[in-house]
Amino acid sequence: MARRPLPLLTDETEFFWTSGADGRLRFQRCEGCSALIHPPQPVCRYCRGHALTVTEVAGTATLVSFTVNERFSSPGLEPPYVVARVTIDEDPRVRLTTGIVGCEPSELRLGMRLEVAFEQVEDVWLPLFRPAAEQPDEPGALPPDDPAPERIRALVRPPLGAERFEHKAALTGTGASRIGRRLGVPPLTLTVEACEKAVADAGLTLDDIDGLATYPGAGVTAGFGEGGVNALENALGIRPTWHNGGMETFGPTGSVIAAMLAVAGGLARHVLCFRTVWETTHTQQLRAGRRPATSPDRVTDGAQWTAPFGAVSAAHALAQNAQRHFHAYGTTRETLGWIALNQRAGAALNPEAIYREPLTMDDYLSARPITSPFGLYDCDVPCDASIAVVVSAVDAARELPKPPVLVEAVGTQLVERLEWDQSTSTHEPQVLGQAAHLWTRTELRPADVDVALLYDGFTMNCLSWIEALGFCGIGEAKDFLDGGKNIARDGLLPVNPHGGQLSHGRTHGMGLLREAITQLRGEGGARQIGGARTAVVATGGLTPSGVMLLRADV
Repeated sequence: MARRPLPLLTDETEFFWTSGADGRLRFQRCEGCSALIHPPQPVCRYCRGHALTVTEVAGTATLVSFTVNERFSSPGLEPPYVVARVTIDEDPRVRLTTGIVGCEPSELRLGMRLEVAFEQVEDVWLPLFRPAAEQPDEPGALPPDDPAPERIRALVRPPLGAERFEHKAALTGTGASRIGRRLGVPPLTLTVEACEKAVADAGLTLDDIDGLATYPGAGVTAGFGEGGVNALENALGIRPTWHNGGMETFGPTGSVIAAMLAVAGGLARHVLCFRTVWETTHTQQLRAGRRPATSPDRVTDGAQWTAPFGAVSAAHALAQNAQRHFHAYGTTRETLGWIALNQRAGAALNPEAIYREPLTMDDYLSARPITSPFGLYDCDVPCDASIAVVVSAVDAARELPKPPVLVEAVGTQLVERLEWDQSTSTHEPQVLGQAAHLWTRTELRPADVDVALLYDGFTMNCLSWIEALGFCGIGEAKDFLDGGKNIARDGLLPVNPHGGQLSHGRTHGMGLLREAITQLRGEGGARQIGGARTAVVATGGLTPSGVMLLRADV
């Protein structure tokens, strides 16, 4: 059997990964406030002190979440296996992603007492955990998030003034390439298709475009991009006065928010934003040996804290958040199922959608497991596609043939920890702060939203956005989603009427924005939400996300 991925030992991390040589677990500690710091940093995030040392801890912990992986393979680990998070007794703010040994998955319970059990692999001692000999009669309360979801709104910064840059920008065109599974089409070809359609939809020509923006930009592999701004500019010869591309932005539609800033600041008049995925073709090519996969001998950066324990997918992180939501609020698999069924019902009315066949709750519950509590229909549909949107200065937008879609407000603030396993545990990280930020920039409220386009890479993403944006209270999704009526096309809050990523296809957020524009223009055909005048679009999560509140120009 191939060995599991191992971390690269560096001056900053070697102390942690070699602690097991003498059987003692060690962490970085701030001498000023005594906080444990993990992963290691050059400064304490709590008191900003620079006096940091390394300290031993007892090696005891509490099990705060876990998932049983059934689907994903990882070198050195054969499914099924457990990926878990534990909190360290000396400072419960510190969590470790780890594996559990010494018991069967069916014996695990949140709140269990655990103790470290090192496993040596070459020059690395992996801190695994096993049940402690003594267990409480009743598990105690789990350590809370810091900050708790209920406190996040208090940490959001108010607007700097009355003026809103959002009101200087408008969305004037949108287009999509072919969409499907394993199209076998070069990604840049899909990008050009979508961009040409978006520009024509706006009533412009490519010579009118003076800005380009994309996510995630150049250098991203695994079927998640076409080569970035440079690739498209080389193909089309646009000569932009402003351009932007990268992953460290406001989610998959961060390129659009960046474009709004550019036109509000006078750097461009019409910015073409695009997002291309070709995951299914890329995967097929890998299997055929046409594009050799690379597997570095050692993992670095954030992956070193998760990959050695088999946490190789976003599903492993978010499944644990779902389990914590179940534990804290009584949410069930059926709760998530109503989201999957709703998206499939919308897709049935969308000729572009990849999966349009009827889906029942029995189908959902009996589908093959992926990583508990997620089954097949909790996960979105990988596909090949490109989506493009034109952002224009609002004065220029009103000179174009179609009514523009206006931007009421955006939400972008970072409040939660960025590391997946250190961040919010009951909801998807990076949604609570951005959602709270949105409502500080507008006088509109959740009750004013006519249609919601909410990121649904997994059903739990969508549930998190529903609660974060205030469509129901924190922990109230079980009742809000029960029966699926509230989120149906004729419900209180129509959600993803085109099928979302769960059934339409994984277009990584830009497909949600395109559907919002379609709905606010009244161009949704059989799936059109009657009288839709305002739409919220939330994209991303786990990594930084962004959320926009849009309105029709009426």
